[in-house]
Amino acid sequence: MNPTILSVVGARPQFVKAAAVSRVLRATPGLTEILVHTGQHHDREMSDLFFEELEIPTPAYHLAIAGGGHGDMTGRMLMALEPLMLAAKPDCVLVYGDTNSTLAGALAAAKLQIPVAHVEAGLRSFNRAMPEEINRVLTDHVSRWLLCPTPASIANLAREGITAGAIHVGDVMFDALLHARGRSLRQSDIAARLGLPAGGYDVATIHRAENTDDPRQLAKVCAYLDAHARERPMILPLHPRTRKAMAANNIAFSTVRTIEPVGYIDMVALVAGAGQVFTDSGGLQKEAYFLGKPCVTLRGETEWVETIESGWNRLWTVDGFAPRRAIPDYGTGQAAETIRDVLVAAFA
Repeated sequence: MNPTILSVVGARPQFVKAAAVSRVLRATPGLTEILVHTGQHHDREMSDLFFEELEIPTPAYHLAIAGGGHGDMTGRMLMALEPLMLAAKPDCVLVYGDTNSTLAGALAAAKLQIPVAHVEAGLRSFNRAMPEEINRVLTDHVSRWLLCPTPASIANLAREGITAGAIHVGDVMFDALLHARGRSLRQSDIAARLGLPAGGYDVATIHRAENTDDPRQLAKVCAYLDAHARERPMILPLHPRTRKAMAANNIAFSTVRTIEPVGYIDMVALVAGAGQVFTDSGGLQKEAYFLGKPCVTLRGETEWVETIESGWNRLWTVDGFAPRRAIPDYGTGQAAETIRDVLVAAFA
């Protein structure tokens, strides 16, 4: 059998993960990948630049669906994906992470009885107020292959009664970073352009709805970052959602230096040259670890619990880090190959 895999992506973190997996799938004889971009992230800096830098193939379909509330966006994606899947007749639908694009891809496939493979299955923050948590849980419960980055994620699934199809494959973001790091060090001059001394600055990002949708919470996070920036320079690529929320609520930084969003290659270079990372991004928490940088998570919890336990990460509400140690759970940078092998074996 020569299976066809339809991959659904739509947001910046998914582009990074898909770059690693798509590279392996397309190099495998007998496999066909159809890449679908929902359009959830559509600005050049949040989408096109990632496809160029990470050498992701041009999507076969671009649905151009962005904006609106969670239900509205997810519903429009479902309406667009269903006829596309009926026409393409894939043997499997591959989804990544925890966005509205993830849930829409998984639900559309499940309703059509097309098997779903979920990359980053089993992650849990145990905070159902997060839209991402709802997306994770629902996607996992309709997936046939649960491609887990850590043993902890397999344990989370088991507690929900899911054991069949749960496989520890490692972290595809580690694959992507290993592929991009050398190129970043050779090609990116962003630190020099911004006048940042190596190791003499920190990097921050804010974009999660729990921080941007509540004006009081957003003001609190911004004040926290400003306080740290008074002690050490801090650079913050400003997400469009955060910029809009700050402007709407008359919130401004006094000491944090903001810049426009940057591509993956420049972001890797910024983190590699930084002293510390402050973020509410799940992906950046891990990238900080991969690059040997301590991280402060601007949330009340994290799905990447092993980064906390290993002393590389802490919540902003907690003082001090645990004793530092390596994290073997993420694998050796061959998660994409493992994912490919799981799917090939399933269709052999």
